Formats: sequence, structure tokens, C-alpha cells
Amino acid sequence: MKCTHIALAILAASAGCAALWAQRTGDFGFGNDDSPTNVKAEFYWSRLAYSTNIASNFGGYGHRWRSSWSRDYPKADRQFLIAMHRLTRIDGRPTEQVVTLDSDEIFNYPWIYAVQVESWTFSEKEAKRLREYLLKGGFLMVDDFHGTEDWENFMNGMRLVLPDAEVEDLQSGDEIFHTLYDIDDKMQIPGEQYVWTGRTYEKDGYQPKWRAIRDSKGRIIVAICHNMHLGDAWEWADDPNYPETFASMAFRVGLDYILYGMTH
Repeated sequence: MKCTHIALAILAASAGCAALWAQRTGDFGFGNDDSPTNVKAEFYWSRLAYSTNIASNFGGYGHRWRSSWSRDYPKADRQFLIAMHRLTRIDGRPTEQVVTLDSDEIFNYPWIYAVQVESWTFSEKEAKRLREYLLKGGFLMVDDFHGTEDWENFMNGMRLVLPDAEVEDLQSGDEIFHTLYDIDDKMQIPGEQYVWTGRTYEKDGYQPKWRAIRDSKGRIIVAICHNMHLGDAWEWADDPNYPETFASMAFRVGLDYILYGMTH
């Protein structure tokens, strides 16, 4: 499939998403009346709401709704889903959902997305549930964290889940980059700050890091997009000031990751 098809899908997505966005009530909780959450489908876009290790405005630690986990939510999720429906035959539910580690409900959804994971943390019970989720076949994609300090904080949380996890740098020939699109030449995908700064990096995250954690059978269970912000590329795909090249790459990567997660 040619890149021009992706560009056309982005234009179509912008029109469709504008209509969807206009329906939002401003409630950023676990669903709205306009979200058909009971629709059955073969794929569900699930975003992880996690506990944070950053003190909230009310002091202490714990859940901060409409905070780190919800960056770009829900527009980025919906723009991606619209593009997915345009570019693939995946039978995906047209709206996003939020999942937590408070119950076993997460086991019903084999693919989850998490952002700003430098601020996440887990109780022992939450870490156990996420570990079981991943080792039983779940797939986690993490995005939008930058630089050395963010990486260390991310790994502090990850080690609670997978204490012996080994992180590897993915090579262009890895299968995950060739499930739908062949992505051999990758670039750093910047957030919205690129529009007014021209910088593709944030903090000291100068180089994009395409990384992963595998299970004992070699299956990728955590796909790591470090020093990048694919969620912003999806969200800003309908902005003429945000380069189409970045948005197209972000959509292709996301679709490859979804196909990998569904088939491995």
C-alpha cells in the first residue's frame, strides 16, 4: 500500500474525527453515552489508566484521572481507529476504551496502549495482574516518554511487572515492522512541539529508540517507542502545520504493531 493512500486516509480521518469530536461532552472518564461500548468486534483499542508516582494537586500519590495516562485522549485514539478502518479490513470497534489493573477485565482485551510511562507505578497486585496479562498473550505498546530520566523511571515501573525483563533494540528486519507495511527506514516522530519549535526531540531524547521486551518464546510483549510521540502524530494528523511524513509513519507503525499483536 502506497504512502499516498495513508495521506488520503488522514484527510478522511480528520473530517470524520471532527464530527466525532463535536459529540464529546467533555467527560474524560470511562465512557460517554455517544460511545457504542457494547459493539462486538475482533479488535478493541484499549488505553491503560495507571497509578502514578507523581504527587497530585491534592497531595499524596495514586490515580490522577485526566492526567499522564490520558495525554492526547481521546482524539488520538479515535483518529487512529478511523484510519485503521480506512486502511485495513480489521473489524475494530469504532471507539476507544480505558482499562485499568483493578480487575481481571483487562484479560478481555489483548492489546493495550500506554503513554507517559515515566510516571507510572504499580501496587503488588497491579504488577502481578499486568505480568499475567502479558505472559498469557497480551500486548502492550508504550509511547511518549523522552530522555534518560524518563527511561529510568519507566524501567523502575517495568521491573515491578517483569523483574527479569531484558530490553532489546529492534532492528529494521524484525517481523513487527513487516506485518502490514514494510518499515525499513524509520524516523523520530515528534510531538506537537515540532510545529512551533522545529525540534523532533524532547528533553535529552535526541535519538529515537525502537525497543521491545520479549517473552520466553521470543514473542514481543512490550513494544517501546522511546524519544517519540506517536500519539501526537495521530492527534495532529488533521493539522496542516504538522508534517504528513510524521503522521504517515506513525499510522504505519501503529498498524504494524496491532497486526503483530493480533497474530502472535
